[in-house]
Amino acid sequence: MDYFIADLHFGHANALKFDARPFADIQSHDQTLIKNWNSTVGDDDTVYILGDFSWVNASKTLEIFQQLNGSKVLIKGNHDSKLLKKQEIQNLFLEICDYKELKLEDKKGLILCHYPIPCFKNHYYGWYHFYGHVHDGTEETMMLRVKREMEDLYHVPCNMFNVGCMKDYMNYTPQSFESIINSCKKI
Repeated sequence: MDYFIADLHFGHANALKFDARPFADIQSHDQTLIKNWNSTVGDDDTVYILGDFSWVNASKTLEIFQQLNGSKVLIKGNHDSKLLKKQEIQNLFLEICDYKELKLEDKKGLILCHYPIPCFKNHYYGWYHFYGHVHDGTEETMMLRVKREMEDLYHVPCNMFNVGCMKDYMNYTPQSFESIINSCKKI
């Protein structure tokens, strides 16, 4: 099974304040992310990480990622470049890219990018777009407004969804495509 998540920010204490993440300290944050990940993701599963995976050094990042089940694909985020200079970090991932398109069973597509793309490929033909980067802040509010404007303009759903781990429907846990879509329909 495939899972998706963005903006893990392992080891990033400022992310606790920035997102109002409900953890006493960064150690409990990181342990919860690891526990949630492994309670959902099996060894044969793949997790698409949509950027900003770690804030700590390479050895600590390796220690964390060696505890995580499944295969990992990284869609690069703005905080990933420094760590990705290390070959041992690159080796954690099946693939590393800036942008990726997946085909869904219904022949529609899923666009994966760390950054939100309001006019993503085939948005008016029912394709989907998962992104991160904007967390729960002002830029996410702007993206939700743009999403509504796109729906008003084209009279079709604008299927773009923030998969940042801090979103209520993500609950600091990698989620399947179906879980994300079904949770967002209720919002």
